[in-house]
Amino acid sequence: MMRNLGFLIVLLLSVACSQTEQSSFANIELSPQQSESISEVKLAPAFPSAAELFAQHANDEMVEGRGEVVRLLADDNKGSRHQKFLVEVGSGQTLLFAHNIDLALRINALKVGDNIEFRGEYSYNPKGGVVHWTHLDPRNQHEAGWIKHNGITYQ
Repeated sequence: MMRNLGFLIVLLLSVACSQTEQSSFANIELSPQQSESISEVKLAPAFPSAAELFAQHANDEMVEGRGEVVRLLADDNKGSRHQKFLVEVGSGQTLLFAHNIDLALRINALKVGDNIEFRGEYSYNPKGGVVHWTHLDPRNQHEAGWIKHNGITYQ
């Protein structure tokens, strides 16, 4: 009875969290024994924050977060085209976004003051860092990134 109750609770948590856009329970895994208790539930590791990656001078690390657009920059049209803009994240840190518009749709409605959510690859620089790979990999060899703006996911 307790085993079935524990499994039911885990299942309900999983369903409830999968319906929530931002949830740390979204990737629940059950143990091989079908989880005799909730303590056996394993959560997928969360991405480090941009602040943590900045402090570590990290490169080529996936990051996920949200922030406010503080500046729109001219597109970079040399080689692969990139939409560029600055986003301030909760820690006050500013990130430069290089959103590849040869592989993903350009965010035409983006304005200063807008809030976005994102997943991409972080690379350190002394000004706060750069986020790129905010798109799908056409070769399916790199973890996908995305940008959410006004309810639309760009990838």
